[in-house]
Amino acid sequence: MHNDPRFIELKRRLRAFVFPMSLAFLAWYLLYVLMSAFARDVMATVLFGPVNFALVFGVLQFASTFGIAILYSRYAARRLDPMANELLTELGRPATASGNVTEAKGGGQS
Repeated sequence: MHNDPRFIELKRRLRAFVFPMSLAFLAWYLLYVLMSAFARDVMATVLFGPVNFALVFGVLQFASTFGIAILYSRYAARRLDPMANELLTELGRPATASGNVTEAKGGGQS
């Protein structure tokens, strides 16, 4: 299976999402850390009430994490899961409609 062109394509598609998104998120996070360390004046800028730029920047870190998770879920459902399910079925491990692999023996029923 490791030499199957479809499996190689599946790995390529996974890497096409994971590596650029990981690099982008790491750069975004490091920007936050560097600004907290070296641009304290900017981070201390009050935007309104008790809310400063650092607080908004920090909350955006959480928002971007959830955003990336949502993007990956959609990407996987569209570009990875159909191909993975096809390969699993060919290997004799049927996949459910949700993309979860069912157990070959027993199926979890009593």
